[in-house]
Amino acid sequence: MSLKPWREVARPHKDVLEGTFKQSEFAADISQVVSGVAPPEYQDAEKFFSRTFITEGMRLLLISVARRLAGQGGDPVIQLQTAFGGGKTHTLLAVMHLAQQEVGTDRMEGIPPILDEAGIQDMPGAKVAVLDGIRLSPSQSIDHDGVTIHTLWGELAWQLLGEAGYALVADSDADGTSPGKAILQKLIEKASPCVILMDELLAFVRQLEVGKAFKAGTFDSNISFIQALTEAMKLVPDAILLASLPESELEAGGSMGQRVLNALETYFARVESVWKPVASIEAFEIVRRRLFEHAGSPSEVDGICRQFSEFYREHGNKFPQDTQSNNYFERLCQSYPIHPEVFDRLYEDWSTLDKFQRTRGVLQYMAIVIHRLWKDGNSDILIMPGSLPLYDSNVRNKSIHYLPQGWEPVLEREVDGKRSEPDSIDGNDTRFGAVQAARRAMRTIFLGSAPTVSNQNAKGLRVDQILLGSVQPGQTIQLFEDVLRRLHDRLQYLYFDDNRFWLDTKPNLRREMESRKRQIDTQTKLIPFLKDRTGHLFGKRNTHCFAGIHIFTSSVDIPDDTGAGPRLVLLSPDPLYAFSKGDAKNACAAAEEILRKRGDQPRQKQNRLIFMVPDFDALSRLKDHAKTYLAWNEILSDIDEGKLNLDLFQINQAKKYRDNSDRSLNPMIRETYKWILCPLEEIVNGKPTLTWESISISTTSSNFSSNIESTLTEEEWLISQWSPIHLKGLLDQWYFKEDQQAINALKVWQDSCNYLYFPRLLNDGVFKDALKKGLESTAYFGFASGKEGDDYLDFCFGDGAGADITLDDHCVIISSDAAQVYQKHITASSDADTDGTGATDIDTDSGDGGQVDPKPTESKRTTSDGGRLDPDPSVQLKQFYGMVDLDPVKAKIDFATIVDEVIQQFTSKHDVNVSISIEVQAESPKGFDEGLQRTIKENCTILKFKNAEFEA
Repeated sequence: MSLKPWREVARPHKDVLEGTFKQSEFAADISQVVSGVAPPEYQDAEKFFSRTFITEGMRLLLISVARRLAGQGGDPVIQLQTAFGGGKTHTLLAVMHLAQQEVGTDRMEGIPPILDEAGIQDMPGAKVAVLDGIRLSPSQSIDHDGVTIHTLWGELAWQLLGEAGYALVADSDADGTSPGKAILQKLIEKASPCVILMDELLAFVRQLEVGKAFKAGTFDSNISFIQALTEAMKLVPDAILLASLPESELEAGGSMGQRVLNALETYFARVESVWKPVASIEAFEIVRRRLFEHAGSPSEVDGICRQFSEFYREHGNKFPQDTQSNNYFERLCQSYPIHPEVFDRLYEDWSTLDKFQRTRGVLQYMAIVIHRLWKDGNSDILIMPGSLPLYDSNVRNKSIHYLPQGWEPVLEREVDGKRSEPDSIDGNDTRFGAVQAARRAMRTIFLGSAPTVSNQNAKGLRVDQILLGSVQPGQTIQLFEDVLRRLHDRLQYLYFDDNRFWLDTKPNLRREMESRKRQIDTQTKLIPFLKDRTGHLFGKRNTHCFAGIHIFTSSVDIPDDTGAGPRLVLLSPDPLYAFSKGDAKNACAAAEEILRKRGDQPRQKQNRLIFMVPDFDALSRLKDHAKTYLAWNEILSDIDEGKLNLDLFQINQAKKYRDNSDRSLNPMIRETYKWILCPLEEIVNGKPTLTWESISISTTSSNFSSNIESTLTEEEWLISQWSPIHLKGLLDQWYFKEDQQAINALKVWQDSCNYLYFPRLLNDGVFKDALKKGLESTAYFGFASGKEGDDYLDFCFGDGAGADITLDDHCVIISSDAAQVYQKHITASSDADTDGTGATDIDTDSGDGGQVDPKPTESKRTTSDGGRLDPDPSVQLKQFYGMVDLDPVKAKIDFATIVDEVIQQFTSKHDVNVSISIEVQAESPKGFDEGLQRTIKENCTILKFKNAEFEA
């Protein structure tokens, strides 16, 4: 079967064919229909339905309307809400023509099956009232046969019942107050069966300034009217209200419009049935029926589309995967004579642009395209992306109407037209010129990339998509692949990356940057750079409260100590560690790994760690920003070194892009590392259960670290001032029992550093301050620098404001009850010593000038062979020496245990000097080979061994 051009099979409507259409006529105006001045395709019900494709949503809505008017159920109120240009007004017109029945329902194409499905044999005609929010004005009255009407309810009553209806609401209309549900119910019952259509209602109500009275009433009275009307509608079984509301903030029109939309949605939602919007596949038929009088006989269309489908399957590796299914053949038939790729690009890409109306915008654009192609005798088999006549000024102007500034020269030079580079390529190579390969490829790339080039993650079109939009059956695919390489080499605004092509308004020096950006290694360049930049955000160390800020640091390199403050740990910028409100599991797991372990060993001071984790949504942008900066910086370095020869404009542009990237990096880091992740534990069933609390910090603060500190303080995740009552509560809960009324103060402080269910104190100074404040009163606890026997040394209780508190292994905190008992004891002893009537357990007559020895005398104990069993307490032991043999297989684990259990006991003291020596001996009966000897010697040199020798 020969493949006929589309113009020999299909025929456009007369207005499209002759170019006499008016773009505004694609926008249905219900007020024009009511007044009888609309174009015939909207005014005449028979013509209207002949050009209207009844979508699934419209079908369900018309069934509901028919049943409601026939008193057989149906929804009393239906809200039509969809995107700009989504067919709301067109749907209202369909309801109006069905309800009015100015022609018989048998002459309305598509309506008889709907009435059959609704189970209605003879649907009654209904009164129709139309309230058009754009036509009506809050400040101007309307005159009907000498009757002046001011309000929406006055206009509604007049349209439904004339003077009799208006009489019901005359008083309310005159003073601008809502008539109330009862009056509206009476009005609707008298007019039923009836249909009330409200189009662009928001456009009317948003003009009512809050607190100001208009002829049409106040804002509140109009909202009350809507509420009363929706409630009244459900009380009348054969009356229905349909109202169109915008979906987007852009259509709502500012803050007042959004406020009105919220109010209207609230009241309509009480009784509404929301209309189902147009599906993408239905949009094909809507456009085709409106633009084409005859789309071709089914047999011709089927034959042509089947050859396209077979061509795609025959070359399946050259075209997108979805073209290989029978479903794509059906799409070809449904959209003929327009290729589905045209619809896909317009509906998926162009409809995302501001003000591009989804269905109406496609209709307007394709009407101009079809008119120009028809006039120029286009002989393409289908109207494809590669068919777009972008050389025509009207088509070009419409194409760039919704795009940012700068596309006009790109189209002229690099897409289509007599002065374009693709035209030159086609003209100078007959292989390309015979099928307009360069121009068809560039038209396809423009349609697929122009509206999304600034915000699309995967920019542009893949090669297989370009071939789909350019190549027709019978043409050589290789020819189009060759021309893409030629275009890539010669065009200034065409970009290529990762098998994708796209156009941009910027000259492609950026292509050089993108190429370099792809070569930046994450581990060796990106991560170190981000680590350095993030470190600069925190400023100097003494400007924040943290003992250390560990940026992308492995757990083994994060100290396990109490420190002068908590340690802030920033997780690596890896998607596996990223945080989002919907999924924080991975980030918490990564933080818990560092929290619980230091390398392979358990971590003790868990309550000294606080984490910052990257935001999942911002992380990819941060990496892209950083790579972009590094790439531009590398380009400028090559320019300085003479490796790149660029003109002054390109050099300045590169500097501008580099500086812009530099300025955006710090805010981007703040935006990415905005989540604080704080570990907490609760005691559940006697066991600590780990939970993670998260909060995002402000990303605009100039001092990053101070902002973090203040947030931690506000959330009470970090305590810089601690009341003694809280310390007393902690002591009573965890330490003071019936058999234990004193606890080592150092242990309490260290426990607060260890356990996540303890408060996280800024440093030991906070702990000491709480102790001092508590010792000013007898209500909390007592304190002593040590204990010998039953005596407390330097005992303080209620008089310790000036106490010098040193945290060591001897100092103790004493419960308030025990402190009171002990204070009474020493008071009684003191009184007894003073009056000579009492005695104490201590011999005050020691023969050495009255000095009392606080240490009781104890004889040395020896073993049976005369060896020492216990040290003599009168001798100060000043040195320690220990030696242990380690299993070489698990020496790493054993040594870590020794460090934790022995060495740290010494290093935690300020006045203890510790030295450690390691002796390694190895023997081999067969001797050590030269390679092993060389390796060992080199490693020992690097590790600074004092002696490292092999012997015979």
